[in-house]
Amino acid sequence: MSSEPPVDPQDVRAAQIDRVRIEDEMEQSYIDYAMSVIAGRALPDVRDGLKPVHRRILYAMHEMGVTSNTSHRKSSSVVGETMGDYHPHGDQAIYDTLVNMAQEFSMRYPLVDGQGNFGSMDGDPAAAPRYTEARMADIAEELLADIEKDTVDFSANYDDRLTEPDVLPAAYPNLLVNGSTGIAVGMSTKVPPHNLGEVIDATIELIDDPDATVADLMEHVKGPDFPTGANIVGRNSVRKAYTTGRGRVRVRAEMDIEEFGNDRQRIVVTELPYQENKARIVERIANDVNEGLIEGVSDLRDESDREGVRVVIELKRGANVDVVKNQLLEHHLESTFGVINLALVDGQPKVLTLKETLEHYIDHRKEVVTRRSQFDLDEAEARAHILEGRLTALENVESVVETIRESEDRDAAKTALRNAYDFSEEQAEHIVRMQLGSLTSMEAAEIEDEYEDVQATIERLNEILDSEQELLDVIKDELREIKDKYDDERRTGFVEDTGSVTHEDLIPEEESVVVLSEDDYIKRMPAADFRAQNRGGKGIIGTDLKEGDRVSSVFVASTHDYLLCFTDKGRVYQLKTYQVPEMGRTARGKSAVNVLDLDDDEELTAVVNTDDLTGDEYLTMVTEGGYVKRTAGDEFDNILSTGIRAISLEEGDALADVQVTDGDRHLVIGTRDGMAIRFDEDEVRAMGRTARGVRGINLEGDDRVAGLAAIDEEHHNWVLTVTEHGYGKRTDLDQYRKQSRNGKGLIDIKTNDRNGPVCALETVTYGDHLFAMSAEGQIMRTRVEDISTIGRNTMGVTVMDLDEGDTVAAVDVLTAERVSGERTADDAASTDGDDADEEGEAADDAE
Repeated sequence: MSSEPPVDPQDVRAAQIDRVRIEDEMEQSYIDYAMSVIAGRALPDVRDGLKPVHRRILYAMHEMGVTSNTSHRKSSSVVGETMGDYHPHGDQAIYDTLVNMAQEFSMRYPLVDGQGNFGSMDGDPAAAPRYTEARMADIAEELLADIEKDTVDFSANYDDRLTEPDVLPAAYPNLLVNGSTGIAVGMSTKVPPHNLGEVIDATIELIDDPDATVADLMEHVKGPDFPTGANIVGRNSVRKAYTTGRGRVRVRAEMDIEEFGNDRQRIVVTELPYQENKARIVERIANDVNEGLIEGVSDLRDESDREGVRVVIELKRGANVDVVKNQLLEHHLESTFGVINLALVDGQPKVLTLKETLEHYIDHRKEVVTRRSQFDLDEAEARAHILEGRLTALENVESVVETIRESEDRDAAKTALRNAYDFSEEQAEHIVRMQLGSLTSMEAAEIEDEYEDVQATIERLNEILDSEQELLDVIKDELREIKDKYDDERRTGFVEDTGSVTHEDLIPEEESVVVLSEDDYIKRMPAADFRAQNRGGKGIIGTDLKEGDRVSSVFVASTHDYLLCFTDKGRVYQLKTYQVPEMGRTARGKSAVNVLDLDDDEELTAVVNTDDLTGDEYLTMVTEGGYVKRTAGDEFDNILSTGIRAISLEEGDALADVQVTDGDRHLVIGTRDGMAIRFDEDEVRAMGRTARGVRGINLEGDDRVAGLAAIDEEHHNWVLTVTEHGYGKRTDLDQYRKQSRNGKGLIDIKTNDRNGPVCALETVTYGDHLFAMSAEGQIMRTRVEDISTIGRNTMGVTVMDLDEGDTVAAVDVLTAERVSGERTADDAASTDGDDADEEGEAADDAE
């Protein structure tokens, strides 16, 4: 009897459990998920330009035999076959992709030939898959050509029943020809379509001259060629997209001016920018006409049909057609296509230039043609081997027949033939199966001719495999054949970026200072009216306030800038700087209701220049109560005249500051009592506009957040802190120890009755100019390098000399880049500025 204690089942189960850190498991699981989406769902392969779902649909149609020369099949049949064998991610996703490949306004060269309702440019959805039919388009078959000749690798499908191609042979550079759009995890791709002939010419150019530059290739590839036509504005943006892999291409509708009736004109839109919804554009134009934003329009109608787009805008008698046309372009008929040439290269996402894209395609075709040639060579040599045996048999036909007749059975006959004539197993097998009719002299002549042809084929295939130049010549010849078969004229033209005279053109582009008071008076003044003076000066008068009114906001912007104006209530408005009335320094301004539709108790707290925003950047906001959030910049593309919600606020909280960030910044939140906390931006996940955010700093007592600085560690930036009593300082980022968000932070600046609470935090660098405005209307402009760089636990130095009872109301920074571009304004500067300089020189450096 054993003396060992019985095994506890719980101990057995415990031994089967691995202990892991939740952080490590979440990180690895998320990375695995992200890579699965990136490589398996959302991004195209640089070699064939297809995402997996596109590739699987085409391969399923190929396996079904639904090619361009067969009858159409129900779309539901194609979808079901694709989902059942290759893509188990839902029939709707597959059908949406199939529809997209059949839409002539979506694909420059549609890969699917559809019958039935496949949607429209008005955003109408396609009919259900049971009502539509599809088959492969001619040009799609070129992507699959020679796939049965071991030209590409195959992998097991999702249930290991079948195999599917990892990539298609792709007889033309489909990534550039048809483009691609996809959103993965943390990245996205947006490759515009191009003209097939131009891309093929550029590919041949690069084959002939591997040292060709992007500029050389652009001699062939003029720019994107959209299926909806329209015009690209200027060529610099295209050049940037091709040389860097990223760019923003402006696309403008094609319009004609027609005369009709009694001295009247109409604007006829015949081509629209790519991926724009025609019905929505017409609706927006109609709304602007009804609201009086577009004047001079008498009628608007959509006369589009299957032949093309035709939107008619009839003008009133005497209306200025150029003004209306420019208004339409500014708001409705011009859009921006953001190029992100991101594709999978060896399974890894990479942003590619035009040259790199074509180089990877050429490498792919070299491998395809090499593998195809080797496959054909193996088959040709096998056939030549059989023909050699047949020719030998024909030369000895009587003895061969006699040998076969004398053999007991077929196996004995094969053995006898192999012994007598040194035939291989394959040759002997073929000979014993020959029919007597093949022994005629005519049949023998045909075999000899075929043998000569096969030998010539073998010789040619060996040449291709032995010489890279021969291989490249084959690739070029096949590309030329594709071009001859499918090439067509460009649809998208180019227009110079000369523009037309508009109201905006009549406004000189210059840096301006915009002032808003608590009683909602607003105005702008040229920034050049304020000369930079030494710190510690009183500044000069910036506005004439009525009794009891005080300055609430000041910001610096170019007259042509589009601005996002954030208020303490968490709303955001869009403003063109020149829309603010320009007035002199001693003027009061005009009512802000004519410019911004603010509530009575709503004040601006931050202004962001939309020119700074790209699809990869964020608006990072902080509230007075210490909450912080990031929202993608593209969520602020369409802002109503009445504003939109930018952040949800708790009762008693208010938006304190907003900064543009790129995901890699260091955030420093400063409070009115002089505390500051630094943490990495990625500690705050991206959220929607209506989210509240997460805790950024843990405030003590009745302390409130004063501002936010977003620092780029690669550049020499400082955190600039300014207090209400006119004190300030610059501090290096490394003075702020990095912490996790929601901490109490460190002392940033000593605040007391002398320097007062903190009113602003800014990010500054060499060459920036600081504009500080007092509540009583004085404006002080100074160079930031004149403000001392000192440590955290100090009071700062005098930045602005304030009168008794006055305080700093707001500050803003004019960046060094914009300072250098500012117009010379010695004449514009007043003598008050000279007096202020003298006062500034006497300022003390108290700490």
